Amino acid sequence: MNGVLLPMDPGPARVLVVEDEPKMSALLADYLRAAGHEPECIADGRQVLAAWTERRHDLVLLDLMLPGVDGLTLCTELRKLGSVPILMLTARADEADRLLGLEIGADDYITKNPFSPREVMARVKAALRRSRAMHGALQDPGAAALQIDAEAWSASWRGHPMDLTPIEFRLLRALASHPGRVYSRMQLLDTLHGDGREVTERAVDSHIKNLRRKLDQAGAGAERIASVYGIGYRYEM
Repeated sequence: MNGVLLPMDPGPARVLVVEDEPKMSALLADYLRAAGHEPECIADGRQVLAAWTERRHDLVLLDLMLPGVDGLTLCTELRKLGSVPILMLTARADEADRLLGLEIGADDYITKNPFSPREVMARVKAALRRSRAMHGALQDPGAAALQIDAEAWSASWRGHPMDLTPIEFRLLRALASHPGRVYSRMQLLDTLHGDGREVTERAVDSHIKNLRRKLDQAGAGAERIASVYGIGYRYEM
């Protein structure tokens, strides 16, 4: 497909596993080691911020229900400290819980029931790949395929300009500002109020459809903006 980048193995990473169930923690650590990563396991929420601040792990697997400090509070505090990928692990699968976790800064949300270690490893790999691709683009902005000029209200893909409406530009800028992070429709609505128009959640879907078409025409591929069932959208590096 035009403009689709082949996924690359992100390589080994230091992963902080925050989980108070010993069997679950040990299982995750075993799978992480088998994948070449270096896990560090913590069971008490009160130890997390100090551990991450000292060792700056590449990714955090974060349980929602923890002794000491809960996962939602930790996610909020970790997001204040940096852009480390945070994958939330929880037995609570309600849509409201997923939305809350994503809205406070989690990059992904994985339910324990049913639990698939292979799925967790696949999501860890994807999150690391997106994080490192974003880091590389920040280190060398000229190497980024997507170029957004906020002052000129213009965007291009590998030098091919896209003719975007103001709403489409705001959507793309919001999504691309944090590749891989899921944005709910309500969050995206908040970015569209600048021109004074009344925009509904259904209208967001329509604008996303048009934006995908223009990304595809520029060579990026329509799948650059991925749908997350029941929640919203995310931009894929």
